[in-house]
Amino acid sequence: MRFYTLLFLVILTCLYLTVAQGSYEDCCLKYAKKPSHHVRRMVISYRKQELDGGCNIPATVFSIKRRGRQGRVFCADPKQLWVRELMKKLDKKSIG
Repeated sequence: MRFYTLLFLVILTCLYLTVAQGSYEDCCLKYAKKPSHHVRRMVISYRKQELDGGCNIPATVFSIKRRGRQGRVFCADPKQLWVRELMKKLDKKSIG
């Protein structure tokens, strides 16, 4: 009986650690500094990261187009003026 209880607790702990590691996979942990004008021109989309279970900071995550490669991303502080302006520019592109 004790063996099965101990085995159950070990399995439960392993599952918990696996879930906890997976939750940080897609979160920004810090903000990038203001990128150059060239990099900002290469941004093709963005998404918002909210404060929730696994993510510690609110962020805007920008995707950059790259030739022949999967795009890269960088995280920015949504309170910064240049971030809000870039988001507006991208929203206008997607509408018009």
